[in-house]
Amino acid sequence: MRHLKNLLALYINSSIHVALAVVSFSMVSFWKFQLLPDYKLLLFIFFGTITGYNFVKYAGIAKLHHLSLTRNLRIIQVFSFFCFLAGAYFLLLQPWRVLIISAILGVFTFLYAVPFWKGKANLRSLNGTKVFVIAVVWAGASVLLPLEQLYEVQSRDILLEFFQRLLLVLVLMLPFEIRDLRYDVLQLGTIPQRLGVKRTKILGYILLGMAVVSEAAKKHVLPANFFSLLMLSIITAILLYKSIIKQNIYFSSFWVEGIPIIWLIITILVMTLF
Repeated sequence: MRHLKNLLALYINSSIHVALAVVSFSMVSFWKFQLLPDYKLLLFIFFGTITGYNFVKYAGIAKLHHLSLTRNLRIIQVFSFFCFLAGAYFLLLQPWRVLIISAILGVFTFLYAVPFWKGKANLRSLNGTKVFVIAVVWAGASVLLPLEQLYEVQSRDILLEFFQRLLLVLVLMLPFEIRDLRYDVLQLGTIPQRLGVKRTKILGYILLGMAVVSEAAKKHVLPANFFSLLMLSIITAILLYKSIIKQNIYFSSFWVEGIPIIWLIITILVMTLF
């Protein structure tokens, strides 16, 4: 049992779970717009997500404690290096528009972790910006990259999909924000710090409603897409309702972060049946 727990912790801490979540979001974009999945792009997104997340999470730790790293952290360092090489390889196979979008998202990720302002501030530490930066990067990677080839013919629907994905990621961040109330400094200005837990949940329900409405506002609306999004919103609302400050260790980092994977499964099942 101890070994299984250690493997689960390594799976989550190495960012494999979050990378699968972003890839699942990207796969949903392919399915919703009835495109064949581009597996070279999906592999780039997978390896790029692991590289970016582990850079944000562990760059400072590795710099300060490089001589006394734990065994798991050393494994994650080596793993991240090979993911970086794999991500760079698959990036070179992408068209120029993917390269441009990826470069912009990469800058956001870099500035999220690295100080660029007076007082050693980064985007992560700026008041109220944390969740919005994450939402933009997730939405960009899972909507703009998979759908860049369709932009000229379905720009309205793609922009609505991007807006919808922003809303969904913002809601998915709320359980994490609630959990971190005990640790976040007041200067971060997180949503629960500003609104409190109860109003934060109400805001999440409103954002989920807006996401569902945005689906109906598209020019090309498929019943299967609408139904799968509605099911996802209900599941997300339930997990948001159950979010508390003193959470189970894996409530947010595994179950909430795994919601995009659940959405992909729902989407495939619903579109197959329809």
